[in-house]
Amino acid sequence: MSEATTGSTVPRRQLGRYLRELRTNARLTVQVAAKALEWSEAKMWRIETGQTSLRSHDVETMCRVYGAPEELKIALMGLAKETKGKGWWHAYGDVIPESFDLFIGLEEAAGSLEEYSPELIPGLFQTPDYARAIIRNNPDLQEEEIDRRVQLRIQRQALVSRVTEPTTLRAALNEAVVRRVVGGAAVMAAQLDRLAELNERPNVSIRIVPFSLGAHKGLDCGPFILMRFATAGEKQNHEPPTVYVQGFTGALYLDKPREIDRYAAGFTAIWDAALSQEDSSALFRRAAREMIEP
Repeated sequence: MSEATTGSTVPRRQLGRYLRELRTNARLTVQVAAKALEWSEAKMWRIETGQTSLRSHDVETMCRVYGAPEELKIALMGLAKETKGKGWWHAYGDVIPESFDLFIGLEEAAGSLEEYSPELIPGLFQTPDYARAIIRNNPDLQEEEIDRRVQLRIQRQALVSRVTEPTTLRAALNEAVVRRVVGGAAVMAAQLDRLAELNERPNVSIRIVPFSLGAHKGLDCGPFILMRFATAGEKQNHEPPTVYVQGFTGALYLDKPREIDRYAAGFTAIWDAALSQEDSSALFRRAAREMIEP
């Protein structure tokens, strides 16, 4: 992960949206704006999607090209300084892909997360041994890098248990997640017990979508995480809700209202069809015993 991509995620995204709106209002395409600024179109895309921090001087130049009012230019130059702030995960920059740096920043800032996972235990719920077994599945990684990635995953979990304003999490998991033995029987049993323990926390709710349900909405949605952010006032959010979709070759960040509404409705349909929280915990405990009993 390069130095340019580190920084405070939410201010980066806010600044990118403001600059994209200014460019659009100026009736400039990305191609034309990039030529005027003597930048590449790829750099323009990274700026407008919050993938990179910005210097105040760069923002001043963009505002001049876009014809922004003086007071807005000054405000955006101040916001640019906030994009330089670094989160705790900066220390793990050597093992964080560029696209995942953005995700971790959003995850850290989110007030609530709703996740559908059909194949694996979500990273925020994984035990170190389960996480290690998953990460070790990549044959290109050396043991030292595996250790670093496990540490990063465990560090991320602090947002679940922090004393001040812990994140609210709701996760719907396919029953395959329970039945798939990852890392061996003992590792999997401990992981299932961990899920049952987490389900007792007031800010965590985990439900299982049973095989007996048959076809359900999750088959259409696929895996995703819906992130919602704390409000800045009675009606305005710091950040719009964002859906994160991890693909084999990269990630998608969706924040258009229509996209959010579809995924929110999809999660509700999956959640309502799943087992209750209590029945899901009972399933975790029962499956854990079956893993280790002869």
